[in-house]
Amino acid sequence: MITLPKGTKDVLPEESFKWHYLENKIRGVCDRFGVKEIRTPTFEHTELFLRGVGETTDIVNKEMYTFDDKGGRSMTLKPEGTAGVARCFAENGLDNAPQPTKMYYLTSVFRYEKPQSGRLREHHQFGVELYGSASPYADAEVISIARRFLNEVGVDKLTLHLNSIGCSECRKEYSKALVAYFRSFEDQLCPTCQERLNKNPLRLLDCKVEECKRIAEKAPVVSDYLCDNCKEHQKKLCGALDALGIEYVLDPKIVRGLDYYTGTVFEFVSDAIGAQGTVCGGGRYNNLCEEIGGKSVPAVGFGMGLERLIMVMDNCGISFGEAPRRDVYIAPLGAEQYPIALKAIDELRKKGIRADTDISERSLKAQMKYADKCGYRFVVVLGEEEVRKGIVVVKNMRTKEQKECSLDDLSTIII
Repeated sequence: MITLPKGTKDVLPEESFKWHYLENKIRGVCDRFGVKEIRTPTFEHTELFLRGVGETTDIVNKEMYTFDDKGGRSMTLKPEGTAGVARCFAENGLDNAPQPTKMYYLTSVFRYEKPQSGRLREHHQFGVELYGSASPYADAEVISIARRFLNEVGVDKLTLHLNSIGCSECRKEYSKALVAYFRSFEDQLCPTCQERLNKNPLRLLDCKVEECKRIAEKAPVVSDYLCDNCKEHQKKLCGALDALGIEYVLDPKIVRGLDYYTGTVFEFVSDAIGAQGTVCGGGRYNNLCEEIGGKSVPAVGFGMGLERLIMVMDNCGISFGEAPRRDVYIAPLGAEQYPIALKAIDELRKKGIRADTDISERSLKAQMKYADKCGYRFVVVLGEEEVRKGIVVVKNMRTKEQKECSLDDLSTIII
């Protein structure tokens, strides 16, 4: 038998209501914040991620699903959502619209990594992207959207970790300090970090190898190297978060795993999935559009893995609401009653009622067993006598109460 590919997961019909619940919440929150949906292709030219995400990142070096198409062009299944949105923004001239532009996406992303709890090779992301404002209040707006959504789905045991990794100017001095510090430990670093030392020293702080993590604990912190503008930006952002009542922890160790970040970076962290894990992460990427060939446009946003969020909610016992109820099942007793049953459920469905009938030509006993297992609220038995009289008995499957009515009036009892 052909089985599920490693690192992927089926969403069964019994579970899909959880996804619908989250997606409806996402759309509701985004609508209130004036955020419109954007949809980009599942695959892009590989160059987009090389230039946007960064050639020294783990995502580009180790995790991308890359292939040549039949025209010999290198394509990549998108490993994250932001680069594709930046390409779309630049290519379609969205900078000509009134700014800021606020967008959200719900998309599949693909990363070839070791599957583990809350991390799959194909997973689904909710992301928000805000373009056209360099103000710290735009940062606060994006963080507020994430916080509002998480509050509304009941995830309130989270800590917001906040940092600034500086602009290109203060990053130069910070990079020099990192190189000077890590150079004395070069022989102890993993091969990847030895390469990063010369190409992208900021990535040294993001290594998952235990020895590298231990060395990085005492590395210089970026907050000591921020320029006045970056310090002022962070100060205003903190003031905005205070005004919104959003608590935060200043965490100088956060750098995020993508090269396009500049300035503000943040993570919402939960301990509800075993070890402390990031539920949502984001920040500023003011240079991304320009890096991929567009105009210079300031931007800020976040991404949130839905599989991980569902795991947090399940572990915390948070309700997704009830699965959609099934309203009425009409059980025909013989071949002559099937056309009448089909017409009756069609009329009920036109009125917005979830109605079904037998489509397998089973016995009444089998139909009743099926209706009970599927949780229908009402069952109507339709036999020759009922058709002749034009009257049916409606049985409430929960209370066992029975009522008589005409087929034409059936909807009044069901509703």
